Amino acid sequence: MDATVADPLVGHVLDGRYRIESRIARGGMATVYVARDIRLDRVIALKVMHSHLASDEDFVARFIGEAKAAAALSHPNVVAVYDQRTDGEHVFLVMEYVPGRTLRDLLNERGRLGPREALEILQPMLAALGAAHRAGLVHRDVKPENVLLTDDGQIKVADFGLARAESASKMTKTGLIIGTVGYLAPEQVLSGNADIRSDVYAAGVLLYELMTGVLPHQGDTPLAIAYKHVNEAVPPPSHTLPGITPEIDLLVTRATSHDPGRRPQDANAFLAAVAEVHGGLPRDFDWRVEQSGRSQTSMLESAPPAPTQAPSGDGHTAVYDARTAPAEYLPRRSGGDKVVGALTGRYVLIAIGAVAAVILGWAVWYQVSGQYHHVPEKVVGMQLSAAEKKLRDDGLQVRVAEAVYDDHVQKGQVAKSNPPGGARVGDGAVVTLTPSKGRIPREVPDVGGKSQDEARQILEGKGFKVGDVSKDTSQTVDKDHVIRTSPVAGKKTSPDNPVNIVLSTGMSMPDLVGTNGEQAKNTLRSMGLDVKVDTQKDDSKPAGVVLSQNPRSGDGVSRGDQVNLVINEQKCDINLGPFGKYGCDNGDQNGDQQLPVPDVTGQNADDAKSTLEDAGFHVNVLGGGDNVRTQTPAGGTTSPRGSTVFLIT
Repeated sequence: MDATVADPLVGHVLDGRYRIESRIARGGMATVYVARDIRLDRVIALKVMHSHLASDEDFVARFIGEAKAAAALSHPNVVAVYDQRTDGEHVFLVMEYVPGRTLRDLLNERGRLGPREALEILQPMLAALGAAHRAGLVHRDVKPENVLLTDDGQIKVADFGLARAESASKMTKTGLIIGTVGYLAPEQVLSGNADIRSDVYAAGVLLYELMTGVLPHQGDTPLAIAYKHVNEAVPPPSHTLPGITPEIDLLVTRATSHDPGRRPQDANAFLAAVAEVHGGLPRDFDWRVEQSGRSQTSMLESAPPAPTQAPSGDGHTAVYDARTAPAEYLPRRSGGDKVVGALTGRYVLIAIGAVAAVILGWAVWYQVSGQYHHVPEKVVGMQLSAAEKKLRDDGLQVRVAEAVYDDHVQKGQVAKSNPPGGARVGDGAVVTLTPSKGRIPREVPDVGGKSQDEARQILEGKGFKVGDVSKDTSQTVDKDHVIRTSPVAGKKTSPDNPVNIVLSTGMSMPDLVGTNGEQAKNTLRSMGLDVKVDTQKDDSKPAGVVLSQNPRSGDGVSRGDQVNLVINEQKCDINLGPFGKYGCDNGDQNGDQQLPVPDVTGQNADDAKSTLEDAGFHVNVLGGGDNVRTQTPAGGTTSPRGSTVFLIT
């Protein structure tokens, strides 16, 4: 029965969202399926962890942590991780589906690749590893099975961080080796520990395999191969394939040095070296090597064929127990943990001679191999226009890629170049420049209601610069405080873009001149203003109206500000005989409305007062009697509303 049909997960829907359609591959840690995201209606890949690992809580926790780290990688040569989910006993990753085939499939079909073609494939692979190394991730399982070739020619690296997650399992003990044995660095064999330089070692082994079609170390068992990684150097690929230049040999031997400190210190450093060598190769280099190899056919045919994978034949990431190895396969050590090779004096001399020949050959080839250029070391950070001119003046072609955000490179400057600065390239080679769009966008802080100085301090503290400062009226924000910003608070923008602020001119002072004084005071007090009133006599204006105001109409004011009003006062002197002269203050009257004055003469003083007040007048009672003897103004006349009527008792 077909394995895909027999797989119990095919046809199931995980997490109520991912319908599994077919199985792609099964490895030592997980099975990969083609699935459909029902919610988004797109094809994705699911990597479902094997049940015996899913039951290990420590492993699952580390698996989830590494999946999050891998998901943070955003690089065109990295297989994207969209999500990590759990459905019952199934722990799985949701990943980008990459239609195509693996680099292993290509090798199986072609046998080996030309050196120039191999370097072209290695560069995007190293770019992906370099992105992981910058993020602090170690792949730990670099091999052709984890390099995917898309139908449209892209190259993507899969399984970032997953081998590292496996090493955190409770099954990992002292003496266990994690990884695919053909690509293990010596330090992985000896201690099980790996860092980014271990990935460089594996990439060097992979480069050797791409060019020769075989792995550098062969053996009948995995432990025999691991033993050779520790005790034997990876040979220069030219020993197997004549015609390969010393520079290419040096790429492999440096990357696979037993001393991690002598290797390129991360994938980015290895990429720079690979790009320089590739740029110096003529376009027909692979054809030349092929012609050279044909003259050595008998030599190549005499070499014993060897598997390109571990003896298990499946290329899976494997776990081997070095404690059970036969004595002849244990690494030889001297002075504690230091491993030494048993080289005789004769072999030492041969090795020295070979190195000298490599260096001499490289120097001669470098000088006479043709017209070459170096990409300027400081192209990153240059203004784009200046960088383009510099490269074209040097005889290079320029392609400008889509701009990206970069916290370390200002807007309009070059953020990246490919090949990188310092790389050696041929005449007329294309250098791709990626300009910076400025620093990575971040949220604009909320400075509403803050003073201008406070707002500036907060914005600059978040890396932003204050741009234009304008003003507008506001009924709710105090004068000289921030109403709003542009871009608005909470919106993401690059700190290279200025943040404009709008300050409040305060509430707009209303025009009160000529209005009723009492109403004007109430209006201002409702605005939260402190009202101070002065009086002034102006017979040409109605009594009780506002003659002037400060601040003026249209000026900005804030709550608590003082406003001065001058209100018209109508004064009159009334001669009341023995009671003297009294002034009548008509400052509270409502305009000049005239009302009839009731006649209250002879009435009880209290009743008379009530009658007049009900009629709209103020009342002033003089004397000590009970009844009203006279009144001013007299009954039957008219007087302004709110004016004073004097009663004499």
